[in-house]
Amino acid sequence: MKKVVITLLLAALVLPAAFAQASSEAKPVELVYTMTAVPTDAHAGAMRVFKETVERVSGGQIKVLTYDSASLFKQEQEVSAVKSGQADMTATAASWLTDGSPWVSMFTAGYIFKSYDHMTKVLNGPIGQEVFDRIAKEQGIRPLGAEYLGTRQLNLVEDKPIKTPADLKGVNLRMPNSDSWIFLGKALGANPTPISFSELYMALQTKTVDGQDNPLPSTKNAKFYEVTKSITITNHLVDSVWPAINEAKWQSLTDQQKAWVMEGVKAGIEYCDATNLKAESELVDFFKKAGLKVYYADLDAFSEHVLAEYLASPYAKNWDKAMFDKVVAAGK
Repeated sequence: MKKVVITLLLAALVLPAAFAQASSEAKPVELVYTMTAVPTDAHAGAMRVFKETVERVSGGQIKVLTYDSASLFKQEQEVSAVKSGQADMTATAASWLTDGSPWVSMFTAGYIFKSYDHMTKVLNGPIGQEVFDRIAKEQGIRPLGAEYLGTRQLNLVEDKPIKTPADLKGVNLRMPNSDSWIFLGKALGANPTPISFSELYMALQTKTVDGQDNPLPSTKNAKFYEVTKSITITNHLVDSVWPAINEAKWQSLTDQQKAWVMEGVKAGIEYCDATNLKAESELVDFFKKAGLKVYYADLDAFSEHVLAEYLASPYAKNWDKAMFDKVVAAGK
């Protein structure tokens, strides 16, 4: 009889605690996801796919609030907003993470990736996981994967062919406002001019800048082709955008919730990559039909010049050489 009483007493003590733990683990989670991209950009579509996937697989336990078109924060504010917890997630990139982790600048270097396959193999594989874990420890923001943004090309207000970096001398080329982006503009041979993405269309229209560099899908979706006359294929940066989350928020999630989030990230990557790869295969013809001239640069001249600029710069001194060697080896 005593054993029965003791068993019942223990059950009375243990079961409520177990239910409380289960209730705590199942507590609904809200994720505020902000980005600069316009709704027609593939990575804005990937954000919507992420939302739909996470809310579905979690049975509504995780709710994702999405904000595009810099409606919540400007491009220059997004990373700090996520670090401070004002937002939970954003779509960022290596260039926006170099201030807190200078070694990350190696991923901003022109021509570091040879192709889309090289980029996704590195960043969505073991090397990328090592990179993202280190960024999380150093900055409090954790990239969760890499979506293919496209390969960046030059887009000018005037009809001007660009063959070598010397042809960009004196060209005011819009670049995002961070040191690493500005350096890329200089390495290409241009005069980099920092302007927020949301203000770029007007800057091109008023000729505040002479041109901009973006992947072809972004140039189309933001309608920059309406206010420019030529595109030069330089392939200078196989670009990616990294869905990233506040590290404290990430660690507050249960293992199951993390798995749901990663399922959403994977779905977003698949959507974004497929969309941009298809678009790039079709867009040269689209721009020609829209009246733009399309030129092809001397890629060897550009890659030799740009990489030499990086290797001679202070950026290379901060690079993790062992990591750099892994990245290069993955492309062979």
